[in-house]
Amino acid sequence: MATAWLDLPAPPALPGLFARAALRRGVTGQTLPSHGLRCSVSVDPGHLTRYRQICGFSDDGRLPPTYPHILAFALQMQLLTDKTFPFPLLGLVHLENRIRVLRQLGGLGPFSVSVQVENLQPHEKGAVFSLITRLEDQLGLLWEGDSRILCRALRLNGQPIQRAEDEPLALGEIAQWQAPANIGRRYARVAGDYNPIHLSAFSAKLFGFPRAIAHGLWNKARALAALGERLPAAGYVVEVRFQKPLLLPGEATLLASDVAPSGQFKLQGQDGIPHMSGSWRVI
Repeated sequence: MATAWLDLPAPPALPGLFARAALRRGVTGQTLPSHGLRCSVSVDPGHLTRYRQICGFSDDGRLPPTYPHILAFALQMQLLTDKTFPFPLLGLVHLENRIRVLRQLGGLGPFSVSVQVENLQPHEKGAVFSLITRLEDQLGLLWEGDSRILCRALRLNGQPIQRAEDEPLALGEIAQWQAPANIGRRYARVAGDYNPIHLSAFSAKLFGFPRAIAHGLWNKARALAALGERLPAAGYVVEVRFQKPLLLPGEATLLASDVAPSGQFKLQGQDGIPHMSGSWRVI
């Protein structure tokens, strides 16, 4: 089915969307909305600087490969809290994330950013769908993200699709960092993502966590910043699978394979607890 696009004059304001998310309860259907949202965005240099600092990216004249997610966050929130979206936003779990950097992410825009949902499938723990985000300039598609998200409250008929596992490569430690207790709040102020599970031990306990946990996309951004020269300027794909949450405060160690057109990495905590595994490849 073709996507019906709704063009917005500007990204929506977040406070009302957070209120809508907090009030939403229960699954209302098994069909994803067929419309998507898009609008024009430009990068605020000061905001970009703060994002680079909190995620560890150097200023190389390009947008960090995870930054388009930040540009699209308000649109994502509006789509996922729309009355046509059948699942409550609170309780959804970000399982996997893939980004494709097709051309160098240079300049500050204006860009066109778009979001849509698709590919609802059965999963052993519920149902999963893709939140697709795209960033374009006047020449066409620059960047694409696919966030695979789990809804535990819905069960679908059919067999879950089995995920193919790559042959593991030899990994060596390349970086280590501390994740302080307030990193969830600091990242939220930059990213706009004020999910209670990331903000404090008190709010995280309301959702079954012993302490606040780090944002998955902060983990990914911090890892990609540390991968450095292993990633080309453009023409590559990075995929990650989020595993056990990184409890705050915590410590993370990044391991990666050697510099090559394709490779693997993983983020682990104390005692080897797996927080994230991933791979990159040139396209």
